[in-house]
Amino acid sequence: MELQRATRYVNTRDGVALTYDVSGDGPIDIIWLAAGAYPFDLLWDEPGFLHLAKRLAGFSHTFWASHRGLGASGGRVLDVFSDGVVDRDMTAFLDDCECRDVVMVGPGMSGPWAISYAAAHPDRVHALVLIDTYAHYVTEPDYPIGYSPQMLEQIVTLATETWAVGAQLQSIAPSKADDAQFRDRWARVLRFGSPLDQVAESLRLSYSMDVRRLLPALSTPTLVVHRSGDRSIRVDAGRYLAAHIPGAKYVELPGEDHLYFLGDVDALVDEIEEFLTGTHQAPEGDMVMAAVLFTDIVSSTAQAARLGHRQWSRLTAEHDTMIRTTLSRYRGREIKTLGDGFLATFDSTTRAVRAARDIVMAAKGIGVDVRAGVHTGEIEVHPDDVAGFNVTIAKRVCDLAGPGQVLVSEAVRALLVDSDLEVRDHGTHVLKGVPNERRLFALTG
Repeated sequence: MELQRATRYVNTRDGVALTYDVSGDGPIDIIWLAAGAYPFDLLWDEPGFLHLAKRLAGFSHTFWASHRGLGASGGRVLDVFSDGVVDRDMTAFLDDCECRDVVMVGPGMSGPWAISYAAAHPDRVHALVLIDTYAHYVTEPDYPIGYSPQMLEQIVTLATETWAVGAQLQSIAPSKADDAQFRDRWARVLRFGSPLDQVAESLRLSYSMDVRRLLPALSTPTLVVHRSGDRSIRVDAGRYLAAHIPGAKYVELPGEDHLYFLGDVDALVDEIEEFLTGTHQAPEGDMVMAAVLFTDIVSSTAQAARLGHRQWSRLTAEHDTMIRTTLSRYRGREIKTLGDGFLATFDSTTRAVRAARDIVMAAKGIGVDVRAGVHTGEIEVHPDDVAGFNVTIAKRVCDLAGPGQVLVSEAVRALLVDSDLEVRDHGTHVLKGVPNERRLFALTG
């Protein structure tokens, strides 16, 4: 499904231009507030965020609202902590969207603002969704949740010193902490999201916000969702919200990522959709044509036993680096590792085969035998995975390859006719779980 979206501006009462994006055309109006220094303009490049927006579009009209000083919005980040500014800005958003009855979603640091607005305007907010957020995140004598004042200063100092390189991923996105490409993209999001000279005070004020006194009086139906292993905002903060908001529904999801568009996005959207509509539809991935590559180290168990743990670990680390470098050179997308192999996709069949050829040749140079299989066809693409019958075929093709060999399907061979890549007939084979025999071809050079 191709998602239609648009970017708009609204002028506030004091003349500041705020930006918001619009996506979906479902019956429910959702105002999704920006969390922290993450401008939506740059999040559209993230597969998980795009998948989230597409799922929401199935039942909602979503307005992605960026606060002052964030991304393309005017004003200063620190202005949002002045009395009444966020309240007036949110009203400006709702008036410009012509929304009278909305669902307000407050993830992360935007949670206290969503709570405040829902408490002050129950006539305009008919439901509240709070994701991995808090009512207050600095410890008090009667409140053990959050950072101590001393720890908060350490967090603020570290964040300020490392803002340009996005070094906070171990806390907010542990599943992506070792992903160099994501780390570079995230550092760019932060640099364009909030000016460095306002980061320290913004973080200090964000964690210090305190809306605990508002919780018992909230009359808006509320869903509180929190990931049990969230390393940035601990799960106790979500449990506190649910315990102190009358009638709140509380859902604890597995996972460690704080960024809501990482991890199991479908589980999150399922809970939101069911809360708002009473049901949810099964998520669907995008169907695209792609070349699928599987690689595998041959006889890895025997090699590991022969070499010993330390030497084998060094060898596999070199193997992994080599494959990732090759995938990058041929513009392949690493999907995941499987034991001692990789699954990757390409938008070009010839590049997929060239990558497979280079991988098995380079593997010999470092002392391991790798086999590879390539198939092409329509596959279902999810944010962190791919699925479908053609993915299964590619895996079975790889399983039949010998040490240092690249096998390809007949569909791949047909697309290599005008290239310099040559293959020879490898006979017909029964692929496990795949009906009918399939003709395979071996790359010759």
